[in-house]
Order: sequence, then C-alpha cells, then structure tokens
Amino acid sequence: MTKKIFILMGNPNTETQCCNFADVYEAEAKNAGHEVRRTDLIAMKFDPLLHKGYKVIQELEPDLKTFQENLKWADHFVIVYPIWWSSMPSLLKALFERMWLPAFAFHIWKNEWGWDKLMKGKTARIITLSRSRPWLMYFMFGDYTHELRSALLQFSGYKVRETNIGQSEIMSPERTKKWEKRIT
Repeated sequence: MTKKIFILMGNPNTETQCCNFADVYEAEAKNAGHEVRRTDLIAMKFDPLLHKGYKVIQELEPDLKTFQENLKWADHFVIVYPIWWSSMPSLLKALFERMWLPAFAFHIWKNEWGWDKLMKGKTARIITLSRSRPWLMYFMFGDYTHELRSALLQFSGYKVRETNIGQSEIMSPERTKKWEKRIT
C-alpha cells in the first residue's frame, strides 16, 4: 500500500548521522514506491521567536505554511533529530511552537473540557540520535521525547513509534548499517 510520507531532518547541521539516516529513510521509502516529501530544518526561513506568546498569533512565513501543508498531505510523518541537553534542538522546538496551532493540529472545545484531534488516523516516527546511551539518559534525566511524542503528536491524534539511537557519534560503519536497516 502506497503511503504519503513527510520527512523532517531536524538537525540544524546537515553533515551528521541524522542527515545520513534521513537520507536512508527517504531513499528506502521511495524504493518501496511511497510518495515522499522532505524538509531539512536548516533550509527553512522563519522567525523562531513567539514575540507575544500565544496572545497574538504571528503571521506564518511561507516555509511554515508549506510545512503545515506537508503535514496535512502526509499519512506518515518522520522526524529525525539529535538529543541536545536531553531535548530537541532549540530551532526544532521553535518550529513546533510557531506552527503547531489550534485549528491546524487540534481544536479545543469551547467548554475547554476536551479537544478534537485533527491529525487522527496518521502515524509518526520519531528517530533520535544521541552521544549517550538512551537508557542512561532516560534514567538520569527522564523522558526526553515526551514533549514531542505526547504533548504534540499524540495530543493531535498521531499514533507514534520511536527509535532512539545512542552512541551515534562513535558508530562503526557496521553498526551504522544495522541501524539503517532497523529504521526503514
């Protein structure tokens, strides 16, 4: 069954294992006959600041509007990013803060006792890379993907799967190949 897949390479640096894994995922998805669109975070042009918080919704720049259109189009959303200080890179967080808005991904009921999940029926895959072992980071600092997985994606209706890859900066070519097979 052909899927529409949207890939976000969420590392501001394109010369990394994150970019390599995004490339592999993209190539394998295309080889399997899926429709694929991809965005590299660093190529996007947008103001990362919420100047007035959410009191006033800032006009979305063209790249943010295109990003939203790609998410609406896709059946499956793949995010590949590094773990920095037990979280996602600040520019990636800024992307979600700017464009993950009511009426796009969710709709809060007027009585504020619930919400509609506007991305229901879609799936997402979070692929993280870190210098440390994922179980050690989880033990020391807690759930480092909770914000993206639960508070954004699942809140909006996505069914989410995670792959957390540790010791990515010292990976042998053999281990890299094993991970490339596991993520596709």
